[in-house]
Amino acid sequence: MRQEQVGFAVAVQAYIATSTDGRVNGWNPAAERVFGYNAAEACEGDLTDLIIPARFREVYRADLARLARLAGGDPSRVLGQQLQLTALHRDGHEFPIEMTLTVTEEPSGRMFHAFARDITSARRAAQFADVQAAIALGLAEADSSTVAAHRMVEALGVKMGWPVVELWLVDDHRQVLTCAARHVEADRQLSDFALDVLELGVALPGRVCADGTGRWIADLSTDTMSLRSSAAARIGLHVAVGVPVSTGRYTLGALCVYGDRVEHPEDTLLGLLGGLAAHVGQYLERRRAEELAVELAHTKDEFLAMVTHELRNPLAVISGAVAVFDDELDELTTEQQREYLRVIARSSQRLSVMTDDLLDLARLESGQLAVDLVDTDLCAIISEAVHANTAPAVDKQLTVTMQLPQRLNLHADPNRLRQVADNLLTNAIKYTPAGGTITITAGLDDTSHMINWTVADTGIGVPPDEQPRLFRRFYRASTALDKRIPGTGLGLVITRTILERHHGTIALAHHTGPGTTFVVRLPTTATLTCPENETHGLPFD
Repeated sequence: MRQEQVGFAVAVQAYIATSTDGRVNGWNPAAERVFGYNAAEACEGDLTDLIIPARFREVYRADLARLARLAGGDPSRVLGQQLQLTALHRDGHEFPIEMTLTVTEEPSGRMFHAFARDITSARRAAQFADVQAAIALGLAEADSSTVAAHRMVEALGVKMGWPVVELWLVDDHRQVLTCAARHVEADRQLSDFALDVLELGVALPGRVCADGTGRWIADLSTDTMSLRSSAAARIGLHVAVGVPVSTGRYTLGALCVYGDRVEHPEDTLLGLLGGLAAHVGQYLERRRAEELAVELAHTKDEFLAMVTHELRNPLAVISGAVAVFDDELDELTTEQQREYLRVIARSSQRLSVMTDDLLDLARLESGQLAVDLVDTDLCAIISEAVHANTAPAVDKQLTVTMQLPQRLNLHADPNRLRQVADNLLTNAIKYTPAGGTITITAGLDDTSHMINWTVADTGIGVPPDEQPRLFRRFYRASTALDKRIPGTGLGLVITRTILERHHGTIALAHHTGPGTTFVVRLPTTATLTCPENETHGLPFD
């Protein structure tokens, strides 16, 4: 090897020497790091086939031949300026490089000398300016934090070329992480990687939130401690980077990006993502405070409306009946007296139910209401609830059908699940007109080992634009208010809280035709969720 080529061997930049026909004669260690081939694999090979993507090879060969013709005269002539090309790595991924070509005359003939460096990091930094501008505009124009989250992950994914981008936020009440927004490139199927809830400390988002520091996984297939990393590797994801979304005082969540090739840690990218996440964290903190104030105002209005209608009406009935007793007791027959007593009893029962609902909700949200987990059968609980509500269903001539297996074993609190079953069934009966149908199904999903439980009715339904508010305390759908159907707006909130304490979920499913369909998902084995050192008082306290 010539003396200057020995110097090239230790150069920081990738050095490649080729003959005019593109045959590789020199390949230093930096070239091995940049392109993935060692010297033995690269030398005597065709440079175009090694490092140029197939769609550019003919153009590259033509340019090389043109440069060979232009290189006559001064053999040390530098051929042009720095060139930016798209290169091909041994593992198949493409990346940008900056290259400078020099030509010399050797005893064996004319030789090209190429100096190249990977400019992925520099290009990312330049692209990030566009990303930050797009995200700043998206946050400014978003009318809610939910919309802002989706715009942010979409801008980051599309402009930076990340196949998957996720924003995870901490749910302090449930002590879990929820996926607030996810960007997925077109035609990529996420399969079992696409979880919506994670425990703190679990998988990349959970680990980032648990310790409040950024993490870089160069190759997800080597992260054997995480089942989610294995799921990501199965769908072709490799590198994963997560940074905390923080207000500076505490961690709100995690911003995670996933790529389809192995990449080793890069301080520049971690810094850029960290800065962006800090900006998002400050925005979310400010927006949450604004939305909380608005929600609090709505909740107070709805509470006052509930008090006005649902508490005042039975009190007025009781007061009226008592006044009749006081004025006309001697003139009332025994049967009339009994009827007035029944009116008072019914109104008192309504008040008692409302009081119990308020107390249950306050205790459940503060963790002060016991939830005792035992081995139980969900099918038996549902059947008991249907049997107990037979009379009101018959009075309205409703058809109630159950599609249940013989047993559905799970570890749960049977009394609280009975409360859930009663709430869902009484709602379906209350909001379904005479002659309607209620269908209850339950079964085990063998893939996820979760129980799916649905309650569908042909009732008055909930307008689509109101559905996001359905699980808010004291909220009543306009369809119920228009028909003057009584209710406190607490039943579904209590139901959701009980299910969350069992690590379960409830959602309003898409429903064809009139009515609603509620979908409950419950794990067969649950670890009790009980918030520690938290007090969630009612908003009007």
